[in-house]
Amino acid sequence: MAMVPESFTLPDSMLRLLISTGLLILAIIILRTLTARFIRRNVTSSELRGRLLVNFRNGFLLLGILGLALIWGDQIRSLALSIVAIAVAFVVATKELILCVSGAILKSGAGSFNLGDRIQVKDFRGDVIDQTLLATTILEVGPGKTGHQRTGRMIVVPNALFVSEPVINESFTDHWDFHVFTVPFKREDDWHAAQKALLDAANRHCEPYLEAVRKHMNKVGVLRGLEVPSVDPRVTIQAPVASEIHLTVRLPAKSGQRSYIEQSILSEVFADTDFSSKKPRPSDDEKEEKNEQDD
Repeated sequence: MAMVPESFTLPDSMLRLLISTGLLILAIIILRTLTARFIRRNVTSSELRGRLLVNFRNGFLLLGILGLALIWGDQIRSLALSIVAIAVAFVVATKELILCVSGAILKSGAGSFNLGDRIQVKDFRGDVIDQTLLATTILEVGPGKTGHQRTGRMIVVPNALFVSEPVINESFTDHWDFHVFTVPFKREDDWHAAQKALLDAANRHCEPYLEAVRKHMNKVGVLRGLEVPSVDPRVTIQAPVASEIHLTVRLPAKSGQRSYIEQSILSEVFADTDFSSKKPRPSDDEKEEKNEQDD
């Protein structure tokens, strides 16, 4: 024998809600019809009649919405709580992705860096080669925070870091940058002579393009409303500990050539000169003269 499906039944509470809803809609329709008929028969001004019809129509609509909200309030509240719970679970599950998207919006809106810029965020430092909605790809530069050689490693940085960590952009301008490097000495070394030699070498290497850098920095200062820094090479003295003297060299350099000019200056200064406190070794001629004197 074929199975007879059980008849569909509604709970008593749901049935009462549906009946109340039907009565509310029926009452509003009757009231609206009677009101519209009364206005059309008794209001002679067409402008006033049209305004009253529109106002009463909107009023009955608002009354119907409020009535439905009162009738279905408990069910709407339960549905809202369920939606909020689902939304909270979704946010918790996708928190990292949301932070990545927020970081992408933040760095784009703030203009923190562009493709090709050299940046440092947390312990990651390198040249930006790609940007997506979730991550930023850089080619690592090092070693450490003062090196300028590419290590050959690619780092994919999640954009979530840009929300909580500061970003250091080492590419101040598109054409010229300021480069800073430090040379340590002992206090008893001849660091005075080293300071002069470093400054002379820096001036000699920067002289061909120093005027071009000055014009470019003046232009950048006008566009950004900044006080233009001096572009002339300088060597300053620092004493991080009692027994050491550090000479800090700052000079302008073309983007991408900071490591080259640093190595050129250091090679020139230290090629034939020893600034240490040790006495220099006597040359072969001096040795022969000394031997002849002894004889």
